[in-house]
Amino acid sequence: MKALLSTQTGGPETLEIGELPRPTAGPGQIVVDVKACAVNYPDVLIIQDKYQFKPQRPFAPGGEIAGIVAEVGEGVTAFKTGDRVIAACGNSGMAEAVVVSVNNAYPLPEGRDFAEGASLLMTYGTSIHALDDRGHLKEGETLLVLGASGGVGIAAVELGKAMGARVVAGVSSEAKGDIARQAGADEVVVYGHAPFDKDASKALAEKFKAAVGRDGANVIYDAVGGDYCEPALRSIAWEGRYLVVGFPAGIPRLPLNLTLLKSCDVAGVFWGAFAAREPERNRANIARLFQLWEQGKISPRVTETFALADGGKAIAKLEDRSAVGKLVVTI
Repeated sequence: MKALLSTQTGGPETLEIGELPRPTAGPGQIVVDVKACAVNYPDVLIIQDKYQFKPQRPFAPGGEIAGIVAEVGEGVTAFKTGDRVIAACGNSGMAEAVVVSVNNAYPLPEGRDFAEGASLLMTYGTSIHALDDRGHLKEGETLLVLGASGGVGIAAVELGKAMGARVVAGVSSEAKGDIARQAGADEVVVYGHAPFDKDASKALAEKFKAAVGRDGANVIYDAVGGDYCEPALRSIAWEGRYLVVGFPAGIPRLPLNLTLLKSCDVAGVFWGAFAAREPERNRANIARLFQLWEQGKISPRVTETFALADGGKAIAKLEDRSAVGKLVVTI
């Protein structure tokens, strides 16, 4: 079968179309003929050997897919051949077929297309785990989202509003601010491009403080990292919760004295490990997402689709932080 392969360590330009053996379903598994594979920041990292998991090469990137069940393994009763599904697969999604555990697969509701379905699990799964399990966001609180126009950022904005929070979106352009407002953000902060000197960092902190209000942000969702971390942390509320989600701008050096002054918590968010360690809690979160999806309170925003051969171009757009919403490879 055809797949977009990583055959050597490197950036998106190293990916190439090649052949892999078609997978077969083992016990508790299904084989899915892939119709769509969403692109996420881990795809940028995994091909450079910078992600937590390092698959043996050659492998295809792509951690969440939608498609049609082609084969069911021993003991599988939840799905049958021909069912439409969405699934988290970790990697290997940018291929004509992929094998997944039934524990990581869900029926794709009628009326939802494959591109939209492929864009739900990782971004919204990460964000509901972050805001609920790790951030304990409550109705009436203030949420600051950094990188609010990207896939996980839009998910955090929508879920924050669904949970009854006031949401402040941090973005890098006015156009991205419009995307965040469409997702429901109450206010937008447009920040410049790092690196920041001391004065620029202080100025950004003041912009965040003005936007979140005098009491500060109860929860900060940081999907950017780098020089944006400290200015955001300076705007946190007393006993606020700072969520560490991702580092496309680099891994920050956190001044721990600020956590003491605000008596705040810093919480790491690693959805993939959470889903593997606590599958029942994760499935409960996903069930809640399906309810919100049906109610129209969340809606994956697919802004661009790519052919399988152009999957590297999609990954490159995430790497240079020019992507808005969700990018999807269709097969």
